[in-house]
Amino acid sequence: MDIETNIKAVRAELPEGVRLVAVSKFHPNEAIEVAYAAGQRIFGESKVQELVEKHTSLPADIEWHFIGHLQTNKVKYIAPFISMIHAVDSYKLLAEINKQAAKVGRIIPCLLEIHIAQEESKYGFTFDSCRAMLAEGSWQTLSHVSIQGVMGMATNTEDEHQITREFESLHRFFGELKETYFSGSSDFREISMGMSHDYPLAVKAGSTLVRVGSKIFGERNY
Repeated sequence: MDIETNIKAVRAELPEGVRLVAVSKFHPNEAIEVAYAAGQRIFGESKVQELVEKHTSLPADIEWHFIGHLQTNKVKYIAPFISMIHAVDSYKLLAEINKQAAKVGRIIPCLLEIHIAQEESKYGFTFDSCRAMLAEGSWQTLSHVSIQGVMGMATNTEDEHQITREFESLHRFFGELKETYFSGSSDFREISMGMSHDYPLAVKAGSTLVRVGSKIFGERNY
């Protein structure tokens, strides 16, 4: 498994304007250091304790993205340094991120996680619950979070037409939110979708952030 070769191959497939989040969860520091040496700076983690340990022991200019399900009681541990939280799936979580960011004097970029897959096990707002949360308006008082786009995971299936439909539905929803609530925000521009097995389809559907792990680092050691 040549991490440097893999990372360069993935990057070569990404058009300008699409950023790579190298999903390093469950992989050791040594693997991240190889990717870092190859020029990668954005890494994605989904376990708070693991992320905090890596943040303290790896180069300071790494941009850490939290891509997993985040519990409200864990936000305080990552608020001082996290570059982006991808999976905000409730107003309660958004408010807690705002509270912890205020304590450390930061504004934390966040993405709203939207449930676009067929699997019930995945988290996220439905289209309607997200519309309702934004229409209610309390989010506009949260001065220490910056809602910068949406995130979603497609169904884990071999059916590329279904995956494409789901990604396209998220792209359309992003456009709706941009027009309705964020037309004046130049920061609202991110669509985080696509993983190792489906990122080429996500890029075609308008993704700006792809989260690629096993295609770079190989299978994980849990």
